[in-house]
Amino acid sequence: MTIDHSSLFIGSQWTTPSSSERITVRSATTEQIIGSVPEAAPADVDAAVATARRAFDDPRGWSNWDPSRRAEILDRFADEYTSRSEEIFTAVSQQNGMPISIARQLEAFPPVLMRYYADLIRKQPAEEVRDGVFVTTATVQRRPVGVVAAIVPWNVPQTLTATKLAPALAAGCTIVIKPSPETVLDAFLLAEAAQAAGVPDGVLSIVPGGRDLGAYLVSHKDVDKVAFTGSTGGGRAVAQACATLLRPVSLELGGKSAAIVLDDADLDLQKVGQSMFAATLANNGQVCFLGTRVLAPRTRYDEVVDTFANIITSAPVGDSLDADTLIGPMASATQRERVSGYIERGIHDGARVVVGGSGTPEGIDRGWFVKPTLFADLDNNAVVAREEIFGPVLSVIAYDNDDDAIRIANDSDYGLGGTVWSSDPSRAMAVAGAVESGTVGINGYIPDPAAPFGGVKASGIGREFGPEGLAAYQQLKSIYQFG
Repeated sequence: MTIDHSSLFIGSQWTTPSSSERITVRSATTEQIIGSVPEAAPADVDAAVATARRAFDDPRGWSNWDPSRRAEILDRFADEYTSRSEEIFTAVSQQNGMPISIARQLEAFPPVLMRYYADLIRKQPAEEVRDGVFVTTATVQRRPVGVVAAIVPWNVPQTLTATKLAPALAAGCTIVIKPSPETVLDAFLLAEAAQAAGVPDGVLSIVPGGRDLGAYLVSHKDVDKVAFTGSTGGGRAVAQACATLLRPVSLELGGKSAAIVLDDADLDLQKVGQSMFAATLANNGQVCFLGTRVLAPRTRYDEVVDTFANIITSAPVGDSLDADTLIGPMASATQRERVSGYIERGIHDGARVVVGGSGTPEGIDRGWFVKPTLFADLDNNAVVAREEIFGPVLSVIAYDNDDDAIRIANDSDYGLGGTVWSSDPSRAMAVAGAVESGTVGINGYIPDPAAPFGGVKASGIGREFGPEGLAAYQQLKSIYQFG
């Protein structure tokens, strides 16, 4: 399919862009042009923020609606997204190489999140009266934080948009979203869903563009909060800008998570193969929380290596739109070169290539593909074991006992995800609890909308999902009553 747009979605309305510049999008599989959209300029950001400001400040506007009324819009938004879901999945798959079978899972989260937060605001009281210590009572009010700037990456674009959009709208905020230039076609489909759902004027804008436009949006004087998902380097730049402006910011950044295979783990691929693939290689390895460091007990090291070799070799590589494909291309030529560079570095540093290696998969002569690669016989100090690669590359690292596994897992600048694989729930829980990470899965991994998701250390600041995700878009006001 080809998608071309001539207008920008500013303030919940289609408007003429201020510039003639366009973003052209190519298929990650075929490298052929599949669409184009207008590229937003600073003037378009100014217009988007201005309309968001007016809508938020309106005494009868979105921020002051009864929560149940906002919930109705969110429910309709979820319905409209669902009605366009296959078109959205296809657009995402074509743009970033996500296998369509994976897109139907990962990019199905937005309506779930919209309905979750719609339900939450129907139940959450707008204020709470507490008995005071020095005053008679203290009334604590929850109010929306204001105009939100959301910066979204290309790897799981719709779900990572919804992690910001759904709680922000539920809280009563207005929002300006800057999608990545690599994945803009799906963002325009989201805009169509928003308009069909009746999202009010001014409440939502989408401004496609690159880093410079993102920096302009983040530093805009009328933005009240920034929500960013992306690289750790990008997150530091956003944090510095927000620190200067004393502006609240949420940062969901990179990861180099550990998949700890305990010595009692069941390695029967008929039982755990699908879960292990999802936790380490989903979306071609282009997910921040994946367990790309596989920690294996020395007593079962070869068995663990063989297990992951079988997982990789049995995963079909090919066209992202083929329903049988489990590993597709990288999202861009730049990303392909980045991942290929890390594979070459691992080989240069002496890691044993069990599967894959340099070059492109056999039989593939176009598209941004790399060979899914498994490294063995390396330690946690290797570059490929310490730096986020963001591709289908795993490293198997040996450990001596549970304490050693925990030490290695925690010997990382990151702390976003991770898994523990074990037949003993109590033992697995103890190990999971000792891992320095914002989230850990036992015998599988998937973030749940009801529980907070986020990282520690260089993996970010703040939490998404759950009531905590809604609280990130609210500010508290205390009113003290005497007598």
